[in-house]
Amino acid sequence: MENFGSFEFLKKIAFERIAGSEEEHKVANMIITECHKYQVEAHLEEFEIDRYVVHQAALEAMDGAYEVTGIGMSGQTSPEGIVGEFLAIESDDHLSSYPSLEGKIVFLPSRVLVKTYKLLCEKKASGFICASGSLYDDKATSDLEQMAIRERHYVHGKVPGVAIRRIDAQKLLLSNPKEVKLTLIQDEIKKMSHNVVATISGTTLKDEIICFTAHYDSVPFSTGAYDNGTGTTTILEVLAYFSKHQPKRTLKFVWCGSEEIGLMGSKAYTEQHKEELKQYKLNINVDMTGVVIGSDIACCTSEASLPNYINYLGKEVGFPIQAKQGVYSSDSTPFADHSVPAISFARVCGKGGAEIHSRRDVLDFLDSKNYYATCEFIISFASRMIDSIFFPVSPIIPANMIEELDIYLGRKERPEK
Repeated sequence: MENFGSFEFLKKIAFERIAGSEEEHKVANMIITECHKYQVEAHLEEFEIDRYVVHQAALEAMDGAYEVTGIGMSGQTSPEGIVGEFLAIESDDHLSSYPSLEGKIVFLPSRVLVKTYKLLCEKKASGFICASGSLYDDKATSDLEQMAIRERHYVHGKVPGVAIRRIDAQKLLLSNPKEVKLTLIQDEIKKMSHNVVATISGTTLKDEIICFTAHYDSVPFSTGAYDNGTGTTTILEVLAYFSKHQPKRTLKFVWCGSEEIGLMGSKAYTEQHKEELKQYKLNINVDMTGVVIGSDIACCTSEASLPNYINYLGKEVGFPIQAKQGVYSSDSTPFADHSVPAISFARVCGKGGAEIHSRRDVLDFLDSKNYYATCEFIISFASRMIDSIFFPVSPIIPANMIEELDIYLGRKERPEK
């Protein structure tokens, strides 16, 4: 199968492009220009997001000051900071055992989960500290994560928090402080982000729509080449192919903004196009491809027949892929939550492989051979769906997947085994 050179475009967008930034907007317009090269109309759809600007973040203990970053959207302290009793907890059960956290600054061993944050709010904690990264991080070659809580957190209230390197957190715990001082000053603001939307009209079945998605934003400190520059360019490759091979069904291509802060682009799109979604037969999302050492997967929020079909197709065409039912943490999820069967394709790697969400997410670990092999398989699969006489995917989201969506989206907790 011919390729359309989308891997070269990947090299042009491999720079930091965080949600709501000028760089994110720049890439959106670059995608539109690429669509126009294939005579496909594309436009921007704007939506509002919550963002923040941290002016000061500090943590002090008896043995001195520690490097921290402020946790966005968690509120703030007074300008002079707050002093509180230091409390290190190891689990939510441990946290629940305290009748009150008033006057305490709570240390958490990892990022703050919704249920944990809710407890901090209910028990009136003065502040909290999250450990980030690895004990083996080299400060010269790694960055202290910029964390932010999401709406499902701060609907319960505001408790100011900071993130600390795990190695520094170990030092803090070993010093056994009685109290610490936490300072966080930030502005919480509104910004605009954008989805890029392109359409290729179908011929004989143009009222039925198949939608391709990928997010094009990155996290701070990251070029986002792998996550998700590769997904961005993969669906551009798909668009280029179908601009030359007229589809029976209508195709929508949606490059989603602000995925990294909570799937905001795909959530906005599915809300803004709620009526139109009745025509959508399938969502095909792509989140990370092209890594040299890795394996291809497909996560299907659908009936089990779809992953079974993908596994059979992989064997038929000689493409190794593992497909299964599940909810993938990407832009396929809001579509499935709006009753559109959805797939996320990805090429993933295990521990020690190419990293995401760090400065190590760079082009060095990607190659065009694996990239175009995944593109070819996605196009082969999509062609069968697009041109099928009767659409083969059931429009039903089964009960087990509805439960997984409810758990992922925070509407219910996973039952204890």
